[in-house]
Amino acid sequence: MSKIFEQLLEKRGFDESFLHPKYEEAVDPYDLTDMNKAVQRIKKAIKNREKILIYGDYDVDGVTASTLMADTLTLAGVEENDLEIMLPDRFADGYGMSPRLIKRAKDHKITLVITVDCGSRNHEIIDELNTLGIDTIVTDHHETADEMPAATAVINPHRKDSPTESLQNLAGVGVAFKLAEALVQEKLIKEGQEKWLLDLVVLGTICDSMLLTGENRRLGFYGIKVLEKTRRPGLLELMRSSGIKSLNAESIGFQIGPRLNAAGRLDTADTSLNLLRAKDPVEAAPLVTKLENLNKKRRVEQNSIVKEIEKAGPKDDPVIIESGHWHEGILGIVAGCLVEEYKKPAFVLTELENGTYKGSGRSFGDFILSDALDFAKDSIISGGGHAAAAGVRIDGKNLYKFREQINEYYRSLHLKNQESYLKKHADLDLNDFSELNLDFLNELKQLEPFGPGNEEPIFRLKNVELINVTRMGADRNHLRLDLRDKQGKTMKLVAFFAPEEWLNLDPAIDQIEPLVTFTENDFNGVKSIEARICDIIIL
Repeated sequence: MSKIFEQLLEKRGFDESFLHPKYEEAVDPYDLTDMNKAVQRIKKAIKNREKILIYGDYDVDGVTASTLMADTLTLAGVEENDLEIMLPDRFADGYGMSPRLIKRAKDHKITLVITVDCGSRNHEIIDELNTLGIDTIVTDHHETADEMPAATAVINPHRKDSPTESLQNLAGVGVAFKLAEALVQEKLIKEGQEKWLLDLVVLGTICDSMLLTGENRRLGFYGIKVLEKTRRPGLLELMRSSGIKSLNAESIGFQIGPRLNAAGRLDTADTSLNLLRAKDPVEAAPLVTKLENLNKKRRVEQNSIVKEIEKAGPKDDPVIIESGHWHEGILGIVAGCLVEEYKKPAFVLTELENGTYKGSGRSFGDFILSDALDFAKDSIISGGGHAAAAGVRIDGKNLYKFREQINEYYRSLHLKNQESYLKKHADLDLNDFSELNLDFLNELKQLEPFGPGNEEPIFRLKNVELINVTRMGADRNHLRLDLRDKQGKTMKLVAFFAPEEWLNLDPAIDQIEPLVTFTENDFNGVKSIEARICDIIIL
């Protein structure tokens, strides 16, 4: 083990159990409240050949969880003809259980509804299903109300009566997987078959930005291994089309995830669902093409909105609140772009036909969006979410009032140094390049997948000499730096879409301490270690 890697493990408090988690050391699925009730109800449904409807969500977590639940029930003995999946439409239904679900359940003689990634706050819909004699099992990971809905079972690690906190970071697909593990314990599923579901678990967990520690470390560690051997023709076709060379958190988060999400943002998530469930490449190919086109359209619209907002004038308020006539499926992404560019929380709203505004907010640091919306509750129709992401609906007449209240709340907190939350921080300082080689890179790969709670390691390069600055790309907006350490060893650093300050560095006068991550460069079959620039400290 290299000294650098040893120091990194010590800094993060990681040991052998983190590097190589044991699959069999899973948290018992029966630690989740109501798990036994759910298992017994599913047993009854299988025995009586009941018709079951899985109801999911339109993002990657919801689509992977829906697919996983369908696979789980099939492995447990549910006949294909007795199983249906319904995903909400972002534009017609919004998030959660839709009234359309009730009609679908009645028309198709459904007797059991199983939710994934939703349902914990859909009390009225579940009550109505109960009056029709239709049972509901909720599997979810979102915050619950004080009182649970009147479902047969509500499996949610955030329940206040949950006996353990060890599963609270599960994604919706992770909760669904714990149900699969319970069915393995009940011998409804042959032991080991459930492992093939982990490709879906790692996709949903990473794309939902869940903490990759504890149980999620185990699921992510083995999920990557299963994804590398996935039997799903749709995923194989999507990865081939995306040009993915290695599977890790980056390729999942920036290549697979956006394509799967594009369907739910701009069209219907059924395209992504059908891709994950495709039985052969012939069925998968046109679905991949559709997702590619939707993702390209998403990028174009996203960039167009960001440029329009940039041209709208200065952003003087502590919280940016922008409104216009924009596609509601990408407002959250745009809000995230504004946070990154202006280093301020942001809400982006679009006007609907009835004069109301619907939008998404993104935040960071100590400004909690759910608390801000609670403060502004008399100026909104509805809203809610988490600390860093939220949705809101506002009457057009109250748009000015909403802007004033949100910014009043921010100012009342007297927050300081909030931009520091967005800055990159180094795990370790490096004074020479002697151990920076492919062996070290392979050591770093043992920490994959990276994500919240297990971020990709960042290193600060100190006592280095800047020997060359090169602009790259057709628009000359990419950057290559060549550095030399005190022992004379050189290292290549790259940055894409680099800021002008970096592009204008002068080797003759500038002394720098770059913050970098390390990756593998494969040029004409020759592999080498390469550094990607996260930030540059100019001394």
